[in-house]
Amino acid sequence: MTPKIVIVEDDPDISEILQYNLEQENYDVVLFDDGEKALDSIIDTPPDLILLDLMLPGLNGLEIARTIRRNEETSNLPIIMITARSEEMDILHGLEIGADDYITKPFRPREVIARVKAMLRRHHRDDDKEVQLGALTVNFSKHQVSAGERLLELTPKEFLLLKALIEAKGRVLSRDQLLDKVWGFDYYGDPRTVDVHIRRLRQKLDQWANVVDTVKGFGYRIKPE
Repeated sequence: MTPKIVIVEDDPDISEILQYNLEQENYDVVLFDDGEKALDSIIDTPPDLILLDLMLPGLNGLEIARTIRRNEETSNLPIIMITARSEEMDILHGLEIGADDYITKPFRPREVIARVKAMLRRHHRDDDKEVQLGALTVNFSKHQVSAGERLLELTPKEFLLLKALIEAKGRVLSRDQLLDKVWGFDYYGDPRTVDVHIRRLRQKLDQWANVVDTVKGFGYRIKPE
């Protein structure tokens, strides 16, 4: 089945460039220049991935991302933000509320394609393994973490970070290693992205947050039992 990608961008030149290059890779692309219409469509018919501009008229990208994450049917959709380089605080805010990645303008179309492919590959990768992490059950195939009957709602990147740390079997992973494992070798973002997602992951883990251990000066690991 052809992956469906929604582009929410009010600059027609940018959206047309993205559409052309993605369609050359045989993706099904839907364009929106209006945040409210885009959100209605995403909630009604969830795509496989969203390319989301932050600076939109009316309903902006941050509000759209926040609503998507709060909706049960769309909470795990991969979101790549499209931002201007001057919007650093918006980038951090976007990552905090659930965006998985970001691309800064001006960008190279091939970079966007590489990011999209990597994210879809990781999002749809299937692994039947289930791991017990103290009181938590981590199901790799369903991308779910539960504590008894309680299901913890993690974004794709939060889950992949936890998965990478579990697979390291107690070894410390640096920020750069986690960037490579979760975001891919072609990722050019700031290592602080890892810290933002780890902080958000711990918040979601709630009373079990201490399973993710910080090793000062080195990185992160799953805390030895």
